[in-house]
Amino acid sequence: MSQPKSKLSRRTLFAGAGTAGALVAAANLLPGVVRESGEAPQAKEPPEKGGGYQLTEHVKRYYKSTLI
Repeated sequence: MSQPKSKLSRRTLFAGAGTAGALVAAANLLPGVVRESGEAPQAKEPPEKGGGYQLTEHVKRYYKSTLI
């Protein structure tokens, strides 16, 4: 007696398992995606005479990190 040949090969099985695993991983990551709603913050108008430098907290932290 010969057994009927199965259409499901190992290659197909592992490809399907890999695809299913990728879909599960993507589904787990998607709830963490947050869409921002509302308007973007308005940019400040540049000064008329130049001098757009501003000493912000970020700049102060940078200068502090450069001290030896």
